[in-house]
Amino acid sequence: MPQKNKDRARLMGELGTASRRYMASYALFNQALADHLRLHPTDLQCLNLLGLEPGPVTTGRIAELTGLTTGSATRLVDRLEKAGYVTRRRDTEDRRKVLVEAVPERMAEFGAVWGKLNGAWFAMFDAYGDDEIALLIAHMHRTVELAGTQIEQLRGGEL
Repeated sequence: MPQKNKDRARLMGELGTASRRYMASYALFNQALADHLRLHPTDLQCLNLLGLEPGPVTTGRIAELTGLTTGSATRLVDRLEKAGYVTRRRDTEDRRKVLVEAVPERMAEFGAVWGKLNGAWFAMFDAYGDDEIALLIAHMHRTVELAGTQIEQLRGGEL
């Protein structure tokens, strides 16, 4: 095997190991943060995704964002409502729709915890140049797309 192929194989093996550690560390971080906020990890990520939406959403949209069934999304909203993070209200334009809206004060508390943690993350990224940051952003976008595809495959029993 030529040296270039050996180097590539070694790098791909190292990438496989590093990515497994990365994924595990993120899952464990998410669990620790959820525990700190007394939330389920999925509920925590739902709040994260709701914070990226331009306004109130339906439970159906929450199901789309999280990949949950509408029944599971309804139970998730029930938990978030009970914890005081969201409220439900009728859509003024279509009374058949119920909108889920984040409670600003609770989201501010959620944001404050992130704010305390963000400093270390931004300090870590300060070590990278602009081209490296652009590469990381592109990688994250591609990862989100690939994960979405693989989630659909897993949930559809295609694997």
